Amino acid sequence: MVTGASRGIGAATALLAARKGYAVAVNYTRNAGAAEEVVAAIRNAGGTALAIQGDVADEPQVLALFEQVDRQLGRLTALVNNAGIVDQKARVDEMSLERLKRMFDINVIGSFLCAREAVKRMSTRHGGRGGAIVNVSSAASRLGAPGQYVDYAASKGAIDAFTIGLAKEVAAEGIRVNAVRPGLIETGIHASGGLPNRVQDLAHQVPMQRGGSADEVAQAIVWLLSPEASYTTMSLVDVSGGR
Repeated sequence: MVTGASRGIGAATALLAARKGYAVAVNYTRNAGAAEEVVAAIRNAGGTALAIQGDVADEPQVLALFEQVDRQLGRLTALVNNAGIVDQKARVDEMSLERLKRMFDINVIGSFLCAREAVKRMSTRHGGRGGAIVNVSSAASRLGAPGQYVDYAASKGAIDAFTIGLAKEVAAEGIRVNAVRPGLIETGIHASGGLPNRVQDLAHQVPMQRGGSADEVAQAIVWLLSPEASYTTMSLVDVSGGR
């Protein structure tokens, strides 16, 4: 299952995972058309995929999402906690309580809820046969995003800590938990935050002198899910061009 898989890093991850042989649950919140396009691309290439609506910040919807996967795709072996938001550029002294709650509900609590349900299905403690979880964090978790998105950076700092703690908690139960921390990546999330040219404007700050692609992040995610990463857990993998 890839949450928030109708666009950007989530869509690239779903497509690559399908090419690697996974049956993929393409989760989305509102954009059914975009999710169905991802599913169509996977099916046209001979893969198996299903688009499933569900807001990760809403517990009943999360439960329904996982139940659909159980019924239609079988035993869950891999979860990518990708769903997340960024808000408009603002200083902390300009942020409303509503904004902060929405940010943490989706970016942090949503990842907790999805991981909880995945662990119930994967853990040997619950009769499962193991699996892998990859959380999508951000380089912002260590950079802070001052003057722009400190709330987003803080939510991703929480994801880093969550990754470390959960990895230790379930390591002996057959589950590996890692995170990727993308840097400046060419996706639509920047436009949704009011800065559509953010990657181009900040590329000079990246040692590699360019933004990254969603597929470059997906490559790291799918490797962490794979048997090739069988002795890798509790890792925070930067995909940031050196920034």
